Amino acid sequence: MKLDDFKKAGHWPTLLAAFLYFDISFMAWVSLGPLMIYITKGMQIPVEDKLSLVAIPVLGGAFFRVPLGLIADSIGSKKAGIVAQAIVMFAVALVSVLGLTGPSAIALFGIVLGIAGASFAVALPQAGRWYPPQYQGLVMGIAGAGNMGVVLDALFAPWIAETYGWRTVYGVLFVLMLAVFAIYAIAAKDAPGAKATISLSDYGKILRDSDSLWFMFFYFITFGGFVGLASALPLYFTAQYHASGVAAGLMVSIIVAFGSGFRPVGGYIADRIGGVKTLSFLFVAVSLCYFAIALLPAGPAPAAGAAGWNLTQLPPVAFAAVGLFSIGVLCLGMGNGAVFQLLPQRFRREIGAMTGLVGAAGGLGGFFLAKTLAFSKGATGGFSGGFVFFGLLALLGLIGLFIVKTRWRTTWGAVSGARI
Repeated sequence: MKLDDFKKAGHWPTLLAAFLYFDISFMAWVSLGPLMIYITKGMQIPVEDKLSLVAIPVLGGAFFRVPLGLIADSIGSKKAGIVAQAIVMFAVALVSVLGLTGPSAIALFGIVLGIAGASFAVALPQAGRWYPPQYQGLVMGIAGAGNMGVVLDALFAPWIAETYGWRTVYGVLFVLMLAVFAIYAIAAKDAPGAKATISLSDYGKILRDSDSLWFMFFYFITFGGFVGLASALPLYFTAQYHASGVAAGLMVSIIVAFGSGFRPVGGYIADRIGGVKTLSFLFVAVSLCYFAIALLPAGPAPAAGAAGWNLTQLPPVAFAAVGLFSIGVLCLGMGNGAVFQLLPQRFRREIGAMTGLVGAAGGLGGFFLAKTLAFSKGATGGFSGGFVFFGLLALLGLIGLFIVKTRWRTTWGAVSGARI
């Protein structure tokens, strides 16, 4: 593939704008994860309840993706993106000024942040409609790599919160959102051609297609694993290894950087060898990582009254966890790219609706992972049960690929013009 050919094939300003829009939206969506220990300071909320709170924006993202996909198909992706961004910006500005006073306020804010998570249903189809089939894996990977916003959250939010207070984080986020809002409004364009307006009944027809359910299940595992871990890991490291907020943020930023940065790689590899083969290898690797993490012991607690271990004081097992999570999240990120290499080949005409449905399934997966870890912690005092469950789920994904691969390759895959 030549870069000049790729640039001529579509509209790169829209691709860049979609990437930035998804990036800043993702920052807002998962911002509660690294900030929860600061927001809830003095509220006496147990770890499992904090995990439930950080899962609310993820669930909200899943809920809002289908409605936002409907709106995008009806009025255009650009208009839908502008409206969604404005709503989230208003909520972020309000919280930066007034703060959050208790669990109910946090939950309500989390629901609004779910609209930011629904940006997935705008950014990816808006970019993808500009490009031919042979570039879909790469294009969807680049646009979807906007999920690296979680890296910036984990890296900078705890430091800003400790230095200037957690509300300042949302003040900074608002300024960044305003800048991206302007870029998106100027640079992004909807692809030419008639929009395919999707109704609720059309969603029903798509859901009756078994392929749509398989895609939703695969993305439930890959994107659900990525966003669920991105939201839950700051609390995991503070509870499991007694890391300080800043140390936990640094470790999580390393981990999620792999998942974000390698999403386009997953799409590119899937373009070369096929999405089914790529996902098969990745599901095996993800499963092994989950099982290995479940076996890791907890770390020692610091002296009473201490804020938590800094990065140089953490026990070796904490860095072993960072290594395993990094490999696992890298594979999950590549899996996200591989799923979206396949999806436009099967549902090109319905890509807006399918992006919403598959994205919703991914959001549900993230919510389910965080809630499973919360349940495991509350019921057993540890996180192992949750990781074993998701390791088994990845193996079920592998079995699902074996079930569908021959049919996919001999039906729609045979005429798609891309490797399946």
